[in-house]
Amino acid sequence: MGLATDVLNRPEIIATVLKDDGAVPNNRLPLLVYRTAVNLEGRDPAALFEELFQSNDWTGTWRNGIYTYHHYHSTTHEVLGVFKGSATIQFGGEKGIKQKITAGDVVIIPAGVAHKNLGASSDFAVVGGYPGGAEWDMNYGRPNERPASDENIAQVAMPKNDPLHGASGPLFQHWTVR
Repeated sequence: MGLATDVLNRPEIIATVLKDDGAVPNNRLPLLVYRTAVNLEGRDPAALFEELFQSNDWTGTWRNGIYTYHHYHSTTHEVLGVFKGSATIQFGGEKGIKQKITAGDVVIIPAGVAHKNLGASSDFAVVGGYPGGAEWDMNYGRPNERPASDENIAQVAMPKNDPLHGASGPLFQHWTVR
């Protein structure tokens, strides 16, 4: 069975740069939300996200929700594909933005950008993954995490592929060296 690229929609893309708030470093690369990026009808939605992400070398996939506390990864970027339900997520720490995400949405979180589930439907679930299957760490915005987390973030490589669209995906239009 080949990759089901017929499930990809032309998403509305929301790109938001989140600045260092003193506790959470965030990143110069924008948080990307691909609205209604994937048509989930008639398929196993979790398996579909896993297939799409893995085919574009965003591996180390898992299925779950999003933690209800602020956390970020300093060693890798992360992708989340919403396969069921909806949630309101705060990105960027206590001073960050709130974004509702729903089934079919994809969120690409740059290294250093905090995320926290503020509330979700009872069926909310995501598939997560990392470029090249990178190892991830957990940080919470505590003072003792820096400057080590800042140094880690500076070393995180640009992904080789957009998690849905491969080497020519919209990620590269938004994640340019500034």
